[in-house]
Amino acid sequence: MERLILSLRQRTAVAYIHEYTLKMGNQKLYKGSLQTIILKLLVSNDKMYGYEITQKVKELTKGELQITEGALYPALHKLEADGLLEVEVAKVGNRLRKYYKLTESGAKETASKLAEMHEFLRTMQQLVNPKFSLE
Repeated sequence: MERLILSLRQRTAVAYIHEYTLKMGNQKLYKGSLQTIILKLLVSNDKMYGYEITQKVKELTKGELQITEGALYPALHKLEADGLLEVEVAKVGNRLRKYYKLTESGAKETASKLAEMHEFLRTMQQLVNPKFSLE
């Protein structure tokens, strides 16, 4: 059997690729949940502006999930277009800041999406680790 010996540089590169792959894989998993994440944050925080949302997610996930502007703002605009969010503009210093808050239908949709998420997580847990329960 041929023995594979990796240099320190090669081992570091392999570790980096593995970590990058894990983070990218996680990002793909989170992407489908972005609207639910936004809605849940707005239930808990009344109104928030975009950068505040990105920082809160980063804080709550200890840096595991970092939402980019390129992902966040299209999701916010879609939620607004769907009537789930309303925008409040406030002047902060010399600039205008858009605050997003839930509409009444947004609050109802949040409850529905959270229930769906809970059911999805429960089902996934049963598949990957049947002995462990989220309940």
